[in-house]
Amino acid sequence: MGRSARLRRAGAGGTEHPRVAGGKVKDAQEGGAERTNLVSSRDMSLTPDHSAQSAEERTHRLQVLGLNGVGADATFDRVAGLAASLTGSPLALVNLISTERQMYRGLYVPPQGEERVETGDGVVFDLSDMAREGPADAGFCPHVVAENALLALDDVFDYPRFKGNPVVNTLGVRSYLGTPLRDHTGAVLGTLCVLDTKPRKWDQGRKDGLMELSQTLLSEFKLRDSILTQQQQLFAIFDRAPFPIMLTEGPEHLLRYANSTQGDAFGLVPRLSRGRDSLSGLDSVGVFRTMDQAFHTGQTITLPEAQLIPYNSSSPKTYSFTCTPVKLSPRTSVISGVLTVAMDITGDPSGGQESRHIAAQFGDRFDQIGSGAGGHL
Repeated sequence: MGRSARLRRAGAGGTEHPRVAGGKVKDAQEGGAERTNLVSSRDMSLTPDHSAQSAEERTHRLQVLGLNGVGADATFDRVAGLAASLTGSPLALVNLISTERQMYRGLYVPPQGEERVETGDGVVFDLSDMAREGPADAGFCPHVVAENALLALDDVFDYPRFKGNPVVNTLGVRSYLGTPLRDHTGAVLGTLCVLDTKPRKWDQGRKDGLMELSQTLLSEFKLRDSILTQQQQLFAIFDRAPFPIMLTEGPEHLLRYANSTQGDAFGLVPRLSRGRDSLSGLDSVGVFRTMDQAFHTGQTITLPEAQLIPYNSSSPKTYSFTCTPVKLSPRTSVISGVLTVAMDITGDPSGGQESRHIAAQFGDRFDQIGSGAGGHL
């Protein structure tokens, strides 16, 4: 017999259904090798127009585009490499900035064997293990986003406002050139920037070249929006399904979609909330452990039997949960989400096979969308 759990709604005399804890989502990587991080400095205040509202809007836009996470992206890495080559700089970033952190989705550092760069003062810095994230207020990029304008610092020591910036001591940065990174809707998502450990003159040609290079990423953002449109069409099919379906993103299983049957049975939760926190009843019977396995192995994993009392029933039901890893981002082989289909097999154990078949079909459609093939909806 599988695990069982009771799902309760909040109400008089009842137990309150688990709510989303806090309002922020953390994706910290702990342990492992020591990394070079940009240290936060609270005294490096931003300009007044860097409001909490605009930061929240930017974070939401990054979430919608599937970019609010840390990890290498081949397209962004390539653009960072082009920026470094164009300007002759040892370090370049495609930097996306949320309310909590900066995410270096594109990163260029000197090739292996050349990672140790020397400043004009003869101090050597090792960039070989630079982390792909930093505090939201560290460095110069937050100023570019706040001002929504290019920032050129020939020598940071010439600017009292920037001389005490933590990246000067952490990475030995002496010069910086950064331009706002906008999507096709005009939203500022972060920066494309280059840095050097020596003072240098950023001429107009390099400034113009960096701004033009940032425009090449517009097609990437448009493609992601196009994929979102196709996913919405697929969700319309899911909405008519008589069984629960949910789509989650990332290792934290942020909820991107759930059909009404899922909500009726297991509870309505906010979009982009952490599934494990919001759907504790499913977690208690092992659904999220199964999703973890699917996400990390890249293989479809089935929880063959789990017993619980759904919201829309007064008696226990037995469900089979099929968790299929899917690719939510364009032109990638990296698993970024899990599609979970639940089938009520109470009194009919053969229903689990149907669940696996349906999940496989929907998973194939997501793969077609992610590859740009579209697929028949």
